Amino acid sequence: MVQPQTLTLSRPEGVEPVRADPINATALVVYHAGALLAVLPFLFSWTGVFAAIVGVYVFGTLGINLCYHRLLAHRGLICPKWLEHTLAIFGVCSFQDSPARWVAVHRRHHEHADRVSDPHSPLVSFLWAHMEWIYVQNRELNRIRIFDRYAKDILRDGFYVALERGSRWVLVILASWIIFFAAGFLCGLAWDGTVSEAFRMGASLLVWGVFVRTVVVWHITWSVNSAAHLWGYRNYETDDLSRNNVLVGLISNGEGWHNNHHADPSAARHGHRPWEIDVTWYTIRLLELMGLATRVVRPRRVHSGTLRDEAAVRPERRS
Repeated sequence: MVQPQTLTLSRPEGVEPVRADPINATALVVYHAGALLAVLPFLFSWTGVFAAIVGVYVFGTLGINLCYHRLLAHRGLICPKWLEHTLAIFGVCSFQDSPARWVAVHRRHHEHADRVSDPHSPLVSFLWAHMEWIYVQNRELNRIRIFDRYAKDILRDGFYVALERGSRWVLVILASWIIFFAAGFLCGLAWDGTVSEAFRMGASLLVWGVFVRTVVVWHITWSVNSAAHLWGYRNYETDDLSRNNVLVGLISNGEGWHNNHHADPSAARHGHRPWEIDVTWYTIRLLELMGLATRVVRPRRVHSGTLRDEAAVRPERRS
């Protein structure tokens, strides 16, 4: 076990000097600005609200939690390729990078959790772990370099290679904007018969179903990197600062039981105690019962008995 030396870290060397990542920095501004439009009465609709709520599950829980994280990054289960690729498209529409790069960065995080080379340790700062690391360029996360080390298995699949070429995954996201607007436009046209109402419904579905939903999923995902490495309890002694955070566990549909996950990364189930509700795991179990998920990895370490008050494990000092 690596023994603690300090409670603070400097930013990774690859981000100096600081330069904005053009795609992610632009997305930050556009999506948050778009989400703020939801306060306008003109753009409110219960259809849009419903689309946002359902979308958090479809694009966040299915796309990010189940596909990007538990299926691709940790191989905790196997799905038919048609289902895997569909879920991957849901993940792409959450605008958290391409599947291959998301997996590569996450695997690097596990290899260097809460140490100098961790892409997003909160020991730099809470804001760094939560979102700042995404919107600055990091030479250490160069696509070719990290793909070669962390994502070779992902890029053996031509589907994921195709998404990387020319950043086609961004085109998928833009296509989803058109789909949401068009769906709302057609619904408004069918219900009211006027172009003005059709436009209003299209804009409402775009704002709520895309921008609001994406921003909510972003902050839920980011809270796992930040809050779940700072606050909560530990079922297992691990060589990092991972915590089981009750609030994050609930709002993320199971990703916030982060100490459990770091103790047994390949397990498809993250909630180990009866109260550790894991909706993503329940979904995987349903897929398994339907024959759509196989080789599902169960936890090898399920904590029982009295929770121990374990000291935090801290990273080594940066030289």
